[in-house]
Amino acid sequence: MENKEIQGKDIALISYLTVIGLVIAFVMNNDKKFEFAKFHIRQSLGLFLTAIALSFIAIIPILGWLVWICGIFILLYMWIKGLMNAINGKEEVMPILGEKYAEIFKNL
Repeated sequence: MENKEIQGKDIALISYLTVIGLVIAFVMNNDKKFEFAKFHIRQSLGLFLTAIALSFIAIIPILGWLVWICGIFILLYMWIKGLMNAINGKEEVMPILGEKYAEIFKNL
């Protein structure tokens, strides 16, 4: 594997490590423009924004709490899949919402 591919993989991995990691990955990839890293940054950003939306839903008593609990488990599953794809060097969308994330953030 080339050095350029390894750097793109590192940036992709960093993007899944908290919001700070997402920001760091975005800044690191801003001047280098690795396509692999850009793909995973988009997927990670989608996860983060979905988590924020879920936190607002959690304000609603009972029904919101149930939706939040289910949503957190789904997001955890999606996060693990995205992280594993980044580790394995795959550019596959995450299940469930990955296609939407790729479509919404295609210009990022």
